[in-house]
Amino acid sequence: MPDGFSVDLGALRQAASGISTTLDAMATKKVSDIDAPKGEFGHDELASAIVDFTDRWNIGVSHLASDGAEVSDRLNRCVKNYEAAEDHIQLSTEGILRSSSGTDPGAS
Repeated sequence: MPDGFSVDLGALRQAASGISTTLDAMATKKVSDIDAPKGEFGHDELASAIVDFTDRWNIGVSHLASDGAEVSDRLNRCVKNYEAAEDHIQLSTEGILRSSSGTDPGAS
C-alpha cells in the first residue's frame, strides 16, 4: 500500500517466536552455574565479587525474562487483533457487495 498502512504478520510472529526461543534457552543456562566454591577462585575478594555479580545478574536476567515474555505475548496479541480486524473488514465488504436481492451486479 503506497499511501496506506500495512503490517507484516509473519514478521510479528517470528519476533514473538524468537523471543520465546531465547527465553527457553535462558531457562536452561542459569547464571548461578558460574558460581563455584570460594576456594576455586584462589582469592576471597574475587570469590565475593563473583558471588555478588551472579546474585545481581540473576536479578537482571529475571527481569529481562519477565519483560521478554510480556513483549512476546503482546506481539502475539497484535497478530490476533490484526487478523480479527482483517476478517471483519473482509466480511463487511462482502456484506456491502451483496444486497437483499442478490449479489451486486456492479461487482462482476
